Parts: sequence; structure tokens; C-alpha cells
Amino acid sequence: MKIAIINGPNLNLLGKREPEIYGNINFEDFFKSLQNEYQTADLIYFQSNHEGFIIDTLHEIGFSYDGIILNAGAYSHTSIAIADAVRAISTPVIEVHLSNIYSREPFRHHSYISETAAGVICGFGLQSYKLALQSLINL
Repeated sequence: MKIAIINGPNLNLLGKREPEIYGNINFEDFFKSLQNEYQTADLIYFQSNHEGFIIDTLHEIGFSYDGIILNAGAYSHTSIAIADAVRAISTPVIEVHLSNIYSREPFRHHSYISETAAGVICGFGLQSYKLALQSLINL
């Protein structure tokens, strides 16, 4: 089973950026632990601060992978283009957020990606990725 995790802007700073919201573990270390725990899944990880690179990656893998876990970060609340890319592909996408976006600033309460995703998981920190991964494996 091939599953991609795609992270958007500022998620390369996990472990450093606002640890009270996002935790103190960097994503690369967390990803290695996911690979060890889910050895039957072929996991890849991609991160970009650039909207177009995220869209290009969705297009590239969105017809051949078994699942995509997407944390588009702030682009979730602004990018119709990423939402359109998710809508255009056949691979199921689960949207994740580390924080509970509904308990934060009002502009974070709406995600353009949510209406195109197979599901949404938010508010469980890095555990959100595990929940999404388990959901994709069980589909």
C-alpha cells in the first residue's frame, strides 16, 4: 500500500515553531517512527512552503497512490487551487491538522480542502497523522 504524506507551509519548522501549539518533535523523526510502526505500508513524505509544488505533487501521485494524508497548513484556509487539485485526483485524501482549527482564530474555521477530502482529522497533534494512516489502511 502506497501512502503519501504531504505537508504545507511552515510544517518544516515542527519542533521549533510554537511548541505549545504544534509540539516539540520534528516531523522527520516522527516520520521515521511511522515507517517503523507501519512497515507494511510504503510511506513517502513531501513538504513544501510553495502552493504550486503541493499541487504538482498531488497531480503526480494522485492517480497511482492508495492514499494521501494532506496537511496543507495555512493553505487549507486560502487555496481553492489545492482544493481543486484534491477534487481532480482519484486517490483518497485525508486532511489533517495538528491543532483543533475550530478552537483557534475564526479565519481558521473554514478549510477549502475539507469539502473535497475523504475525511478530516484535527486537534490530536502528530497523532492526527496516525489516525489518518490507520483510516487509509482500513479503507
